[in-house]
Amino acid sequence: MYLAACLAVVCVMALALLRAFIGPTLFDRILAVNMFGTKTVLLVSVLGMVAGDTSYLDIALVYVLINFIGIIAVLRFFEYDHDRQQEGHQ
Repeated sequence: MYLAACLAVVCVMALALLRAFIGPTLFDRILAVNMFGTKTVLLVSVLGMVAGDTSYLDIALVYVLINFIGIIAVLRFFEYDHDRQQEGHQ
């Protein structure tokens, strides 16, 4: 049962990577990278269940925080860059 869950999560991660590479807009790509990070946390959690070790959940929580802060930072960067480009066109 855990193997099926791991395979399903890996398939969804592959689809998220595909969307990140072919996404028509920047925000589609950022959303796909965020989804990939979320699915990575899910995969680490399932692997922790398989191993019977609770330290995997600690690793997953740290990764969640890093993923969240990273996505917010990237969005802020592109928001600032977008605002700066609009000022240059006026």
